[in-house]
Parts: sequence; structure tokens; C-alpha cells
Amino acid sequence: QVHLIESGGGLVQVGGSLRLSCAASGSTFSGYIMGWFRQAPGKEREFLASISWSGGGSYYEDSVKGRFTISRDNARNTVYLQMSSLKAEDTGVYYCNAHLDDNECWGQGTQNAVSS
Repeated sequence: QVHLIESGGGLVQVGGSLRLSCAASGSTFSGYIMGWFRQAPGKEREFLASISWSGGGSYYEDSVKGRFTISRDNARNTVYLQMSSLKAEDTGVYYCNAHLDDNECWGQGTQNAVSS
């Protein structure tokens, strides 16, 4: 079982940038598809981005395309989410996700607030 810990969240102004990190420990990181999700206040958790094990394939939810970039460093067992041109609606708790076959793990989440 992979254990995930997110970091890098905080308060930023509209138009600003943040980089989130998700460090994996425990079971091997190998083969896992990694993703980022967000839960805004009063809303359900939504998919933002995912990246394949090799890093060669990534997918984005339409509202973050061109603003967010997901990447991973398998040597460091870490996945990142670089966020720019942040909007007020990007406020929420950001969760890291690891998925491989029937195994799925979540981090505890990190809070981001975008103020106008």
C-alpha cells in the first residue's frame, strides 16, 4: 500500500502560482498512475489531472488545461502539480491519488485558497 503526503498548499492571489507536491512511501511507487483531484467547498471531489507511470501520458480536466501541469519524479517517488493563472474557483482541498489495477490510495489533502 502506497502512503501519500501532499504539501505546498497555501493562500495565493488571483493570477498567482503554486506548486503542490505529493510524496509516496510504503509500497513501491512503480507502475502507479498518479493523479490530482480537488474538492471545492460544498462540492464533490473532481478530477484535475493524471500522469502515467512513465510520465509520457498526461490528462487534464478542461478547466485547468493550459494552466496546470502534472509531472512526476520516479526517482524521488514524488508527483507535482504546477498551477498558474489561479482563479478564485481553484480554491479547495487538493488530493493526491495513486492508482494501479485494484489498488487505489489517497493523500490527506492540502488546502489551497485563491483570493481576489
